Amino acid sequence: MDASKLQFLTAKARQLRDDAIETIGTFGVGHIGGVMSVMDALTVIYYDKANNIDPRHPHRPDRDRVVMSKGHAGPAMYAVLADLGFFPKEWLKTLNLNGTNLPSHCDMNKTPGIDMTAGSLGQGLSAAAGMALAAKLDGNPITVYCIIGDGESQEGQIWEASMFAGFRRLNNLIVMLDYNKMQLDGPLSDINDLSPAADKWKAFGFYVQEVDGHDIAAIADAIDNAKKSDRANMIVLNTVKGKGASFAESAANCHSMSISEEMWRKETGRYQA
Repeated sequence: MDASKLQFLTAKARQLRDDAIETIGTFGVGHIGGVMSVMDALTVIYYDKANNIDPRHPHRPDRDRVVMSKGHAGPAMYAVLADLGFFPKEWLKTLNLNGTNLPSHCDMNKTPGIDMTAGSLGQGLSAAAGMALAAKLDGNPITVYCIIGDGESQEGQIWEASMFAGFRRLNNLIVMLDYNKMQLDGPLSDINDLSPAADKWKAFGFYVQEVDGHDIAAIADAIDNAKKSDRANMIVLNTVKGKGASFAESAANCHSMSISEEMWRKETGRYQA
């Protein structure tokens, strides 16, 4: 990756983090930890790798798909989609309010640019595998990206979908594991450890890569490698929960936490005139 592109993507990821922090802070509480940990991956996908993502034509059939299976990271998606022009940025101030188009979890029936509704954890990967298979049957050369959580991967449906995608050699499917090693009730290692994560997906027939989930160039290279694969793809993103929000980074309570106006304004540097 050339220096100018890396500089742009790094700055964009910081801006999007600030947008998401403000969005959650305006409501007062939210899933800041998992929102921050996926932002670098989303930045690479939407601003460098995804094809035909067009806010003027959000349903064009030749667009790449992005499924946020860990749906509580919806505010990360909203920051990206607002920045790209899928809806007015003013909507970000309505997160979780009555009548909002931006609910806590992604909803394709409410939010322009969302490709799949997420609610019960574990379902998104099945939907993404179905999209990838349908694209192959239609001869549609799209890529389907799916971001899953490590706590979410304790759901059996993740492994049913992985078995299916591996068997079908869905090489147009790129799954990214947000491997921040923390979930709602504590560290994975205390609850139901996923380790060794990479080996598990290798056993299902995936082409697996493991990278620093906050290294933008490494994420971009991994996606390029995945697009050359003849198998379903898994990119294990070693991430830090809450990354880029000083009050949340690696905090035990950062899965969902209260954020005051003072906190988000200090973090983002966005002060009232």
